[in-house]
Amino acid sequence: MDTTAIGAVLARAPGLNAANLRALLALSDLEQALDPRVVGEADLPPATRAHLMSPDLAALRDDLRWIHTSGAHLIMAGRPGYPRLLEGIPSAPPVLFVLGDAGVLDKPQVAMVGSRNPTAGGRSTALDFAAQLARAGVVITSGLAVGIDGASHEGALTAGGRTIAVCGTGLDEVYPRRHGALADRIRSRGALVSEFPPHTPPRRQHFPRRNRLISGLCAGTLVVEAALESGSLQTARFAARQGRKVFAIPGAINNPLARGCHKLIRSGAQLTDSPAQVLSGLGFSLIGEGLAADRHPVGARSPLDNAYEMLLDALALEPATVDLLAERLGLPGSSVASMLLILELEGRVAPHPGGKYGYLP
Repeated sequence: MDTTAIGAVLARAPGLNAANLRALLALSDLEQALDPRVVGEADLPPATRAHLMSPDLAALRDDLRWIHTSGAHLIMAGRPGYPRLLEGIPSAPPVLFVLGDAGVLDKPQVAMVGSRNPTAGGRSTALDFAAQLARAGVVITSGLAVGIDGASHEGALTAGGRTIAVCGTGLDEVYPRRHGALADRIRSRGALVSEFPPHTPPRRQHFPRRNRLISGLCAGTLVVEAALESGSLQTARFAARQGRKVFAIPGAINNPLARGCHKLIRSGAQLTDSPAQVLSGLGFSLIGEGLAADRHPVGARSPLDNAYEMLLDALALEPATVDLLAERLGLPGSSVASMLLILELEGRVAPHPGGKYGYLP
């Protein structure tokens, strides 16, 4: 078998996880991973061993047909390309199926999750936060669900940023179906990801597994709106167990969709009301045109290019709004908003009442 076929067999092995696969690969190279002598020597669950020694060849043929037709990538634990953050979580999947740019999985990411039935304000907040974080270079990761997930993907795409959808089905179908066009756009500007082989339908038990991957890929998880029983709180709990930061946006006390966020804040999540707080809480800072973590402390002042110097000059006399600054500089409002976010992180500007920003000497 070639490596793609071996990966397809491994993806369907019951009970196999990333740690098992790394142990198997420690005994031989990937090309020999299904050798009965190697499988027999490895410390594997009985069902896993039985599958690897006698895989379902009809399912394998179907999987390979879809992989080759769709252009999907298979990424295996212990091999180049497997996301470093994900590999460190308990029960990480042995194989990931990816449609789109597999390289985006190792970029700095923030998970954004929330209610499937958000308020208009919650949806607007998700769009705005995702857009601003994406402009700062962060990849927005979510679960392709309706509501806050969809708004988060949409916000990143509208800003020209990158986004990842982690799916609870095989990637041969889009769930929910209404997000077919959105999934196509995500694939073109990021990636669709699943641990489930093709032809895996949506099942209730698959979505908690998806949620642990959403948090596991990311440095932090931001909950926008969530009821007390929301699955988004489950994603936040996975993030906390995985040692990742959890952020929650507060809301009105009479809004049922704010209660989940308030519960998270009482439990130690960081109360968040601006994208800059997410970036600073994660230690993210801009280096050139990309995003890096912990290269220099947030707040440290770095050299600025001409556009940033012009923006600071425009703020030197008095605070101004994004729209006014965009008019003065002849730049799109979205670009000015992104620049202000970066300058706020570096301690050069500060928000003022009325949506204005002011210069900090």
